[in-house]
Amino acid sequence: MKIGIVDADLLSRTKHRFPNLVCMKLSGYYKEQGHDISLLSDWAFSPNAFDKIFISKVFTDTYCPDNLLKLSNVEYGGTGFFYDKAKPLPYEVEHHMPDYHLYDKYFGDLSGNDLKYYRDYSIGFTTRGCIRGCSFCVNQNRKSCEKHSSVYEFMADDRKYICLLDDNVLACKEWRSVFDELNSTGKRFQFKQGMDERLLTPEKCKVIFNSHWIGDYIFAFDNIKDKELIQSKLDMLREYTNKVPKFYCFCGYNHQSPDNYSIEFWKQDIADLFERIAILMKYNCLPYIMRYKDYELSPYRGMYIDIAAWCNQPNFFKKKTFRELVSLRGGAAQKYAEDFEKECPEIAYKYYDMRWQKNY
Repeated sequence: MKIGIVDADLLSRTKHRFPNLVCMKLSGYYKEQGHDISLLSDWAFSPNAFDKIFISKVFTDTYCPDNLLKLSNVEYGGTGFFYDKAKPLPYEVEHHMPDYHLYDKYFGDLSGNDLKYYRDYSIGFTTRGCIRGCSFCVNQNRKSCEKHSSVYEFMADDRKYICLLDDNVLACKEWRSVFDELNSTGKRFQFKQGMDERLLTPEKCKVIFNSHWIGDYIFAFDNIKDKELIQSKLDMLREYTNKVPKFYCFCGYNHQSPDNYSIEFWKQDIADLFERIAILMKYNCLPYIMRYKDYELSPYRGMYIDIAAWCNQPNFFKKKTFRELVSLRGGAAQKYAEDFEKECPEIAYKYYDMRWQKNY
């Protein structure tokens, strides 16, 4: 068969710089069966030129022409289409070595640091699932985390590094064997989706901070209700490393009553976000702001943009206060912050002028 593969996120999102694992697995599986595989480079392709077309996307807001999805020779899937209801791949595809050269023609010689995940990394899951059941997450229907595959299933000899997409590796009972196997490869690795800091123990700290790591140590601080637990785990973490971990900070979402928002909720959400940033700053950790789509509904939408602009650029975050950053940006950014300060002076007084200081 002549098979076309579409990475919808690549075609429709600006500066999308991470390969679609499903597309690479499909390509690897069908190439091994002797089929002719093409990665389609734009939406102008002729569907009739292919016996089968696979379309995959990760993000729900990624554009995909509706007319394509109705064609008999098109199959589509992924969290971008079905979110938490996405069907798993057939076993033989899920556990096939990805085709890491699927994107070679699209990106030419694959030069530049922006393309490192296409060029330098083996990518896959060693565990799947999560124990948390967060209502905003694609894993909300999962109740456990279990071993999924050996790293050798998706590790290519010609790739220098390993990138893991595990949902919550520290929740897996076999977490230690996962790390042992990763370290046995001799290759540096990272867990890109982040790890659950609430599950840290002294043993886990020893293993994590003595592993062959590359890039940031990434955790999450998604809800202010975990404040005391997070701080206790940060105290523990600091007994084992003086590195600067990164924490995803989720915001713009009502954990108690999803989709039920009020002015008071938005004010409190911003105050809670600032408080999480203050805690992380105290422990020399970097916050990375992750905005839920509903932040667009907030009368303080500009504040979420300002805070993300401050935190998500470490060079700014480490050198400037929030007030200094918005003053430097000027224009709408400064106006958002000034208007919020007039309405919520107590929040601005507490957080606008806090400054990073190296404590570890």
